[in-house]
Amino acid sequence: METTTARIILVPGFWLGAWAWGDVAERLRALGHDVTALTLPGLESDSSAPGDVSLEDHAAAIEAAIGEGPVVLVAHSGAAFPATVAIDRNVERVLHSVWVDTAPVVDGAAMDASFDGDALLIETNWDDEFEQGSMRDLSDAQLDEFRRRAVPQPAGTVRDAARLTDPRRLLVPATIVCTAFSAAEYRSYAEEGMPFLAGVLEHRALTMLDLPTGHWPMWSKPEDLAAIIDTVARAA
Repeated sequence: METTTARIILVPGFWLGAWAWGDVAERLRALGHDVTALTLPGLESDSSAPGDVSLEDHAAAIEAAIGEGPVVLVAHSGAAFPATVAIDRNVERVLHSVWVDTAPVVDGAAMDASFDGDALLIETNWDDEFEQGSMRDLSDAQLDEFRRRAVPQPAGTVRDAARLTDPRRLLVPATIVCTAFSAAEYRSYAEEGMPFLAGVLEHRALTMLDLPTGHWPMWSKPEDLAAIIDTVARAA
């Protein structure tokens, strides 16, 4: 099968490595795409010093994967911060961005500027409400694998602010895949002032698509998510 022109880069969210994209990456490669799934610094299974890893380290790793481009850049969840920084620095090399239950961030945004400690543990968030809401549609086996393979999220990537300088990033075509909330809810929350969604109001070339499921559609609906990314990549 003929390979498309733009490479696809898949960036996982907090606590995850390239393994999280396994099913989606396999489906996209079967469709003829050149796919790279990233494990960002400090998120390797044997990482021993997550406290030394910064948001800049994550942005630099994404930039290295972009190379000379062109690429379609896919970011999940908290990866929106380094992905937005990487796009800001490579606007001519990113043909399209896809945001999986997340959104491009604005200048100065941080996940939690007051976070203290060396790393954010998945156990900090994992409770019955988290499992029943965010983890919607995941099997027991998938939940077990997540618990087993999740690694501490480096504190710098939680605490550091995104520094953005090129307004042309707002014109790079972008698609938000809305899963835990609908597109209408995304827009409403942004208009109500939710800081993490400020980029929804700022971006000038944004499409929003509904894919009702939990926060991890690469596991709960890999075929549907791969189909969306495939469509975007072929049109880029």
